[in-house]
Amino acid sequence: MKQSVIRSAEILCVGTELLIGDIVNTNAAYLSRRLAALGIGVYRQSVVGDNSKRLAEDLRSALDRVDLVVTSGGLGPTYDDLTKETAAAVFGREMTLHEASLARIERYFAESGRVMTDNNRKQAMMPEGAAVFPNDYGTAPALALVREDGKTLVMLPGPPRELEPIFREQVEPFLHERCDAILFSRNIHIAGLGESAVENALPKELLDSTNPTLAPYCTAGEVRLRVTAKARDEQGAKALCDAMIDRIQATAVAPYIYGIDIPSPEAALLAALQERCLTVATAESCTGGLIAKRLTDVAGCSAVVAGGAVTYQTREKTAILGVPSELIERCSVVSAEVAEAMARGALDRFATDLAIATTGYAGPGGGTERDPVGTVYIAVATRDTVQSRRLSLSPGRDRAYIRTVAATNAILDAWRLLKK
Repeated sequence: MKQSVIRSAEILCVGTELLIGDIVNTNAAYLSRRLAALGIGVYRQSVVGDNSKRLAEDLRSALDRVDLVVTSGGLGPTYDDLTKETAAAVFGREMTLHEASLARIERYFAESGRVMTDNNRKQAMMPEGAAVFPNDYGTAPALALVREDGKTLVMLPGPPRELEPIFREQVEPFLHERCDAILFSRNIHIAGLGESAVENALPKELLDSTNPTLAPYCTAGEVRLRVTAKARDEQGAKALCDAMIDRIQATAVAPYIYGIDIPSPEAALLAALQERCLTVATAESCTGGLIAKRLTDVAGCSAVVAGGAVTYQTREKTAILGVPSELIERCSVVSAEVAEAMARGALDRFATDLAIATTGYAGPGGGTERDPVGTVYIAVATRDTVQSRRLSLSPGRDRAYIRTVAATNAILDAWRLLKK
């Protein structure tokens, strides 16, 4: 049998419940990430219902196109679980009882105090010559078939709680032996520039990059540049990624980079606070506590986050944060002056080193001719200084988007102030 190198793959998820939307297909995303890390390019993702004829057609065509096909689902005990039987027919193999799998299934039922029915024996039936991967998380073993030309089919159970550990612990080592390279990625996190501006600043890097490759991804309030390199080992791939990161950090994008491989803006801010032994508080109106939530979602936040106030109503800005009522009347509750007063009030109220404040119109109602929906004023204050700015977001954006982007910008404004 030919031992060929696996470089390309397709993912085929089996189950009518996926086609009709009863279950969200998370397996394809998980498998794509894990295969990419092995240096295997995923060319297609497909879903097919519990129909043996259509499944056989899809398996044959996929095996003609790529080196590896990975399926999920259809390994259960019921009549419509047809993946193994269909694969056996496609490969021209007979179904045989795999005694070790039967013994494991019997033990699984005995240990769980449940009665094993006859149809569970079906899960121990395997195509002749299959490599079997025991399932320590359920009853359906995973398996692999290798054709004479080296084309490989891996079949995994559908439930993610079974599929993910089986793939990680058993299938990955099986595939790794037949891969000639690995992929390694690092991420450059950028805020303050849109995706088009990042692309405009890096035309040569984005268009000419081959190994490593450089790909931008836009999320609410920031851009992530994924740097991915292919090499024989992780050390070599990482060196290629690091060289590209150094190159990017020497461009006009550099001032907008807030971290490398940082999970979130809030993680970057909290790391900067912890490094300096400083504390932070929040004073929020339009973001409604979202900044405080994001900060306290980060493990270890209690060392630096003192607390926060959601002063959604005008009178609470005065009662809780001490914002002068005459300032609100003169400048409007949505203004730079009020945002700054809220930040200073939070500094005093919570006795912290840093405070973040927001006030604005998240919509869909509200807004003025001068400050329409999507206008948010952000202020960041320390004991020595306070700074604010006006954030103008499209009024056509929905409320959740405006609040999310406002919170991201506020957190990053605080981070930039600390970095100065």
